[in-house]
Amino acid sequence: MEASVAIQSLPLVQEDDELCRIVDEVIAYIAQTGYNYYVGPFETTIEGPYDELMDIVKECQHIAIRAGAPSVAAYVKISYKPEGEVLSIEKKIGKYHV
Repeated sequence: MEASVAIQSLPLVQEDDELCRIVDEVIAYIAQTGYNYYVGPFETTIEGPYDELMDIVKECQHIAIRAGAPSVAAYVKISYKPEGEVLSIEKKIGKYHV
């Protein structure tokens, strides 16, 4: 696994229920990609090939808009190592989720 991406999708909507509904749609999309992912309270982390993860980040914005957000902001963190592997989700936090 050459990359790990953490994305926090922030649909700009007024109601908390609407925000959660739209974010749930984004997370459902991430889940269906087949890549290993972890949902945290502020962001979702995905592991896989760099270029494919960048496409997923882009699509997350489109999904939020199609789900009804008038606009969406995102905070993205990227760990990329083209030769070798980045630290996995399991190595980073596995010991905390036994």
